[in-house]
Amino acid sequence: MSRKDNRFARREFLLATAGAMIAVRSARPASIPNPAAKTLTPDDRAFLNDYAKRCFRYFWEQWDQHTGLCMDRARSDGAPSGGYVASSASTGFGLTALCIAAEHGWIPKQQARARAITTLRYYWAHAFHDHGWFYHFTDARTGARRLNSEISTIDTALLLAGMLTVAGYFSADHEIRLLAKQIFERVDFAWMLNGNPRLLCHGVMPGSGFLSYRWASYSEASILYLLAIGSPHRGISEESWYAWSRPEVQYEKWRFISGGPLFTHQFSHAWVDFRHQKDGDPSYIDYFENSQIATYAHRDFCISLQSKYSDYGPNMWGITVSDSPRGYVDWGGPPYYGPINGTLVPCAAAGSLMFAPDICLPVLREMQSMYGDQIYGRYGFADAFNPAWHDKKFWVDQDVVGIDLGISLLSMENLLTGNVWRWFMRNQYVQSAMERIGFQIATPGIALKERPARRT
Repeated sequence: MSRKDNRFARREFLLATAGAMIAVRSARPASIPNPAAKTLTPDDRAFLNDYAKRCFRYFWEQWDQHTGLCMDRARSDGAPSGGYVASSASTGFGLTALCIAAEHGWIPKQQARARAITTLRYYWAHAFHDHGWFYHFTDARTGARRLNSEISTIDTALLLAGMLTVAGYFSADHEIRLLAKQIFERVDFAWMLNGNPRLLCHGVMPGSGFLSYRWASYSEASILYLLAIGSPHRGISEESWYAWSRPEVQYEKWRFISGGPLFTHQFSHAWVDFRHQKDGDPSYIDYFENSQIATYAHRDFCISLQSKYSDYGPNMWGITVSDSPRGYVDWGGPPYYGPINGTLVPCAAAGSLMFAPDICLPVLREMQSMYGDQIYGRYGFADAFNPAWHDKKFWVDQDVVGIDLGISLLSMENLLTGNVWRWFMRNQYVQSAMERIGFQIATPGIALKERPARRT
């Protein structure tokens, strides 16, 4: 099953459950450690270095030399998968991966620059766009639309994030900075409101028009709104930031806002440095700490399922949107969401390394130690695996997925160096947006503003 088959499923889930999420009053969220306080052993660092290099290898090998587009997925042994389909989001992660690799000396900096230039030139001069917005899926060789793809706002935003990261890393390179600027400033964010004063559409379906869904609730689209608000010529009002809902969840001792699976707490944070900041009235949310809490809650949620899925435990957990024995699925929690069946998804923990290394790193090391090359190969971990699928028949996904390797790599880099945050935050657009929104210094230990108890 391809990614397109379930791409709108989570939107339907959010519309159905947003009102059912529990809004509560809590004196204070449960205590969580500072990620910077985690002491990494030499073995930890060796593992992360090896894992990061394998993730990067995917983006280095699974790209087209003429267009600079990165594949949506590939076989875990490096063979092609899915008919040479590229994804805009995967390409955004791939551009960022070039910067990481060049910084660490995995590839020469000039080779990273050459590949980035290829991609930027293609998107500026050759890629199809509608008011600056790009397709979700394309043919990596030709740029032609694939998989009946929509023109996607979130996938364009993640692509732009990679372009702005490259511009921040190669800050002295005039052509890279100019191309990134031109591509970004060509995007007509206001047009994507499609008549709504505040909320952006999910995209446009060629031949049908604007999609009916809007980014109306907390999700991975925080970065999309920041880019839209920061756009100097075709942007939207800062009031759009406060227009989307922020459903609160209370799970055991954890209180946080949520948009479904764990990746919704990770993707924007891969680039945007939300640390030690909160937005303004009426939200006053520390989004970084909120994502930390969501990660701890997810771990406890998985542990609570151990009686049903015996392989789950304190150092063996993680469910987020992924492949499965029955195809590509949206699942996660809390709240319980999707057909959970004991499958484990390594990028759930890997994508949260920047938030909670004390609980995420042991998971990855345990997975690698226990299952070895059954699940850990050329590009790092398989996208998903299930140790107990149907009478203990071990199932391992044959594929890896670009965005899942991408969030793993970027989260590792932010944990170890903070580089991606630093490079991306050099762009004026997001800085301007956060200033206009009213971001301010946050009080540690209070992710959500205290609200009065609701009357019953």
